[in-house]
Amino acid sequence: MREMSIARFPAASLALAMVIAGTVGAFVTESGQHPVTVVFWRCVFGSLFLAAWCLLRGYLPDRTLSPSRLALAALGGVCMVLSWTAFFAGFGMTSIATTTIVYHVQPFFVVLIGVIFLKERISPDQILWMLGAFLGVVLASGLVVTHGHADARWALGIGLTLGAALLYAVATILAKGLGQQRAEITVLCQTLVGVVLLAPLADIGHPIPRASWGWLAGIGVLHTGIAYVLMNSAFPRLKTPVIGILTFIYPVVAIMIDWALYGHPLGPAQAAGMALIALATLGVRLGWRFPKRRVSAA
Repeated sequence: MREMSIARFPAASLALAMVIAGTVGAFVTESGQHPVTVVFWRCVFGSLFLAAWCLLRGYLPDRTLSPSRLALAALGGVCMVLSWTAFFAGFGMTSIATTTIVYHVQPFFVVLIGVIFLKERISPDQILWMLGAFLGVVLASGLVVTHGHADARWALGIGLTLGAALLYAVATILAKGLGQQRAEITVLCQTLVGVVLLAPLADIGHPIPRASWGWLAGIGVLHTGIAYVLMNSAFPRLKTPVIGILTFIYPVVAIMIDWALYGHPLGPAQAAGMALIALATLGVRLGWRFPKRRVSAA
């Protein structure tokens, strides 16, 4: 079976995936549902789409999915589902733009996990980029601006978002342990785990307004199905610098939507924070080095 025609243009494929991802905050907000309920239906609709996709592409049945690999994928699924839930909860406590910007410190948590638990080496330059990124989080969080009585709720939203980013990083590390398993199979395992994990908590018996179903289905099909397929078809065909730059379409779209639809413009401090996070992320991914001072011989 031939690849999707859009896969012939990997940069366009990834850019489109990032545009779709950038709209998830609006879909969650417009659904009007509790974050747990949103993630549950995301997993349901995402599982249906991905199962159909994998069957049509011949990825199922996957005979390489041994019990140990399945357990690893399931554990990653628990982390991913909890990450989505915390991320979506952050939207209502802060704003779509703020939550999305702060969430983009995920790569630095991956580096920290590698250093602390996997004994990976980290260079002085990477440490400086990480410090810059977390300074960016402080600025982007909006906590340096007075929010009056909303301070505690805002801070809780930032905390949940950082927790979501950490859980996403753990899921990323676990996914690496699956080796060459197709990403679509991995995500399908994660969404199936989400269905089982959240079914008792999602208040399925509670009636959902008809208008909400389109948003919930969109989160499952668009953001969990189509966007993941587009990303995974593009990554192997693109160089790291291109990937690093295109992924920042995601927060830019989220910021524009938050401003245009919900009247939440980005303040100067938050804009500076996003710029710092973006610069630091590119610095780590592209291996940029800080100039070293030359010590003259005595």
